[in-house]
Amino acid sequence: MLTVDTEALPRRAPHDHVNRLIWGVFDQGTAGVREMCSIGDDFNAKHIFFVDLCGAYSYRDEMREVVRWLDLAGQDVQLHAHPEVLPDEFWVSNGLDPRPGLMDEYKEDARAEFVIRHFAGSISEVTSKRINAFRAGSFRWNACSIRALRAAGIPLSFNNSMRAYHAGHCVYSEATNLPFAWSNGVIEVPLTEHCIPPLPGGRPFWASLTYPESPYFPFAVRRESFFSKIFGRVADFSVFLLHSWSFLCWDESGYAAYMDDRRMDGYRKLLGRVTKDYDVITTNEFIDLHARGRIEASHTVNVEQAEFLG
Repeated sequence: MLTVDTEALPRRAPHDHVNRLIWGVFDQGTAGVREMCSIGDDFNAKHIFFVDLCGAYSYRDEMREVVRWLDLAGQDVQLHAHPEVLPDEFWVSNGLDPRPGLMDEYKEDARAEFVIRHFAGSISEVTSKRINAFRAGSFRWNACSIRALRAAGIPLSFNNSMRAYHAGHCVYSEATNLPFAWSNGVIEVPLTEHCIPPLPGGRPFWASLTYPESPYFPFAVRRESFFSKIFGRVADFSVFLLHSWSFLCWDESGYAAYMDDRRMDGYRKLLGRVTKDYDVITTNEFIDLHARGRIEASHTVNVEQAEFLG
């Protein structure tokens, strides 16, 4: 599953956030979601675009156009959310306190349900399709998020990450790359990760399967050993993490910028290797395969394990 967090957070560009961080348009060249979709289409591989309407709240019309374009391009548009960057007036106008801002610190299911229903509804208004899946911004989530998904009728959570857990972004995660069930029926689809053994006296490091590659999670050069080198064996199921700005680099000011086409060229080579051995599926296909027993939940976890007690 090729998942793309599609976001235009304020700190990642000085201005023109949607055009730069999602469409990837710069004077020197273009490297954004259109190019990502084009590369995927060359290999008959659709991406799952988790779209955040919170980070670019002042660009709401532009973000709706992003959703519209992705949907018309046949991509899988799902829900992403960074509610911590919403302006205070958004919360006040909806009769809510602006705090807590981070979803992993929510103590009320109703607050999580409001965020999920509100922004899922905004996407569905454009696509006329139900939302199948949710990923919290920076993998900041807790039990409130999982119960809110059930209440909102969203069957899939893409939030489990040991790397996020060790970074303090969530209160719980399972050390697994296999889909599992929460006790309320929501299916968790973990980000594929690898535990790097610690140095003496240190802690283990969890690296995520991302593009561009992490220096802690290198891709193999030869196709036949691509996944086996990462996991020590061939993986049956994997979830990649990309961002809408994955083909860009960071300039001296810490802003996303177009440098050249090398990351696009590298992604094309990567998909060429992956699609020779794997079927790339969407959330609808996952739901169908799960219903037919082709993808099974490895185990069930009590939702209360992820309760925020701070």
